[in-house]
Amino acid sequence: MKLLRVGTAGSERPALLDAEGILRDLSGVVPDIDGALLADDVALGRVRAAAESGELPVLDADGLRVGPPLARIGKIVCIGLNYHDHARETGAEPPAEPVIFFKAADTVVGPDDTVLVPRGSVKTDWEVELAVVIGRTARYLESHEEALARVAGYAVAHDVSEREFQIERGGTWDKGKNCETFNPLGPWLVTADEVSDPQDLSLKLWVNGEPKQDGTTAEQIFPVAEVVRYVSQFMTLYPGDVINTGTPAGVALGQPEPKPYLRAGDVVELEIGGLGRQRQEFKPA
Repeated sequence: MKLLRVGTAGSERPALLDAEGILRDLSGVVPDIDGALLADDVALGRVRAAAESGELPVLDADGLRVGPPLARIGKIVCIGLNYHDHARETGAEPPAEPVIFFKAADTVVGPDDTVLVPRGSVKTDWEVELAVVIGRTARYLESHEEALARVAGYAVAHDVSEREFQIERGGTWDKGKNCETFNPLGPWLVTADEVSDPQDLSLKLWVNGEPKQDGTTAEQIFPVAEVVRYVSQFMTLYPGDVINTGTPAGVALGQPEPKPYLRAGDVVELEIGGLGRQRQEFKPA
């Protein structure tokens, strides 16, 4: 299923994109799309039955804002330097273990919402990423099979980053990762049964129409199953938590000087095969 949330910010309602690409209203079936729904097999069964019935009300998509596909996100765990080609372009050694940092849930916006360039920023960068949405509690997992069984679905994430804040301003990476609007998510939460192999997904990104990133999850140093298993050794993952699994080559940081960092007025578009497409205009904070 392709689950999404539509409406004005803060007042989104649950919806579903059916097999014919028709937008359908789910608000009469479930109150929202969140961790509680993803952990509830009975509720998910009602959604599937409603989708298959073809009787869900049709929504007019014209002019209708698409919000983040997941409400009440618990935490966003991010994996750094997780693509072989991205490590090469930045001159970094591939890590021996996954590099973990966090984004606050309040950085999440809709896939086509405005992204704000922070005040004083000169190195705002783009990063298309595969987001993994957790649907079952995960702690001390022992196998990749257990890990994938905890995944509810997948989505497109844009891990917008401010490189000066991240690298040159001291401390951890968090200052360059948690600026407002720095995690557009969606348009859809695609349930795991529709993604036969999370290591066979194409990722693409354009800036002002110019191709910048063109990669595949096959380049991941630590595949999705290992990322989920590994993270569960250090923290408990709960339904509604999100893991951003890293970005392929092509970010501004990895390009020759003068690096083409983002400025107000730029437009970024990104997509992952089968998971949908995003478009953001960048404006000053």
